[in-house]
Amino acid sequence: MFSIFRKKKPLLPEEANGAIVKAIQQAEQRTSGEVRVYLESRCRFMDAIDRAQEVFFSLKMENTEQRNAVLVYVAVKDRQLAIFGDEGIHKKVGTEYWQKLVAEMLVELRKTNYAEGIGNCVIKIGEALHTYFPYNRDTDKNELPDNIVFGR
Repeated sequence: MFSIFRKKKPLLPEEANGAIVKAIQQAEQRTSGEVRVYLESRCRFMDAIDRAQEVFFSLKMENTEQRNAVLVYVAVKDRQLAIFGDEGIHKKVGTEYWQKLVAEMLVELRKTNYAEGIGNCVIKIGEALHTYFPYNRDTDKNELPDNIVFGR
C-alpha cells in the first residue's frame, strides 16, 4: 500500500524546471524552430541517441513545417544525454555541432548544474535555429509546447 501512494520525487527542483522552460521560450523568440526538453530517470538497454530519436518521433516533433525541431534528451540519474535535430536543422549544423553541445552540457551535469547546463544548451540551439530559420512575425507560430516532458 505504501508504494502506490508514495509521491514520486521530481527529477529536478522546481526552480530548475522553471529556468529550463524560460530558456526554451527565450531560444524560440528569434526563430521559427522548436526546442523541446525531455527528462527521464534512466536510459536502460539503449544508447541515448537512439532513445532521443524514439522520443522525438513519439512526440511527433517531425511534424513541424520546416522540419526544424530539436529535442534535448537527458536521463538524469544515468547522466546520459543526446540531442536529436530534425532533418531541416541537422542538414545545416551537422553531427559535430550536436556532439559539441552534448560535451558542453555534460561538463555542467557532472557538477549537478542541471538548469544551467540544459538551459545554456537550449539557448545555443536557439542561436543556431535563428541563423538558419529566423523568426518571421507574419508566418511563425509556436508549433510545439514549451514545457518540459517528463518520462519514466
